[in-house]
Amino acid sequence: MNSNDLLSIKEFSKFTGLKESTLRYYDEIGLFSPVLRGDNNYRYYSVQQIITVNLINVLASLDIPRKEIIKMSKERDPDSILKLFSEQEEILTAQIRRISESHAIIQTFRRLIEEGNRATEGVIYECEMPSMSISLGPDNHFPKDAQFYQTFMKYCANAKNLNINLSYPIGGYYNDIDALTQNPSQPSNFFSITPDGKSKKPAGHYLVGHIRGYYGDMGDLPQRLCDYAKAHDFSLKGPLYAIYLHDEITSLQPTEYLVQISALIKK
Repeated sequence: MNSNDLLSIKEFSKFTGLKESTLRYYDEIGLFSPVLRGDNNYRYYSVQQIITVNLINVLASLDIPRKEIIKMSKERDPDSILKLFSEQEEILTAQIRRISESHAIIQTFRRLIEEGNRATEGVIYECEMPSMSISLGPDNHFPKDAQFYQTFMKYCANAKNLNINLSYPIGGYYNDIDALTQNPSQPSNFFSITPDGKSKKPAGHYLVGHIRGYYGDMGDLPQRLCDYAKAHDFSLKGPLYAIYLHDEITSLQPTEYLVQISALIKK
């Protein structure tokens, strides 16, 4: 190899962004060595070694044991490298899934919180709403004198079996306006707002209202929704959706939780 085609450790350091001390350390431990040592004992590197050292840094960042990287670097065997890469690809794929899930959860909560910040409280209004994917739970059963939380805990206990991720925001689903007005603290179903949900809150023209209070505490909001619909000569097409835009994630005071009730309008 022509020495004129080689890079000094200083030049190689500039190309790779690695400190000269790091390159010397890599050489000392057998992780990555220069292609040539000159008579003056100076280290010289080939241009193609830039690819190798960059890959070594990638593998090191994945917490692969140093001895495995050293072995790979020295042996350069296609089958062993393929095995190592296949194993790491499987690990990375799982990590990507977890990160993607975490991103979706945070994005969903952020969207609801922002919507809550824009909400006009105390006012019933009409608006267009986009579709929203949800994972709808099984029908709720509220035995006589049962409290909201007894049924909710049952839903949470069965969520894993139903492939429902409880890390996402949870809402209440009412079959129709009668179900809401007669038993506002007893939703027909619970649902999770998940991007891959098999059910949909359909897009459409909705009647919307907000109220602050603890879970299941709807105050006079159901009646105000009915009064608005009657005054404007239309009916509410079931189902209705109760979504807490602000909840224990954003407030230490349960009285400050902000629920949004939305119902499709049927002219």
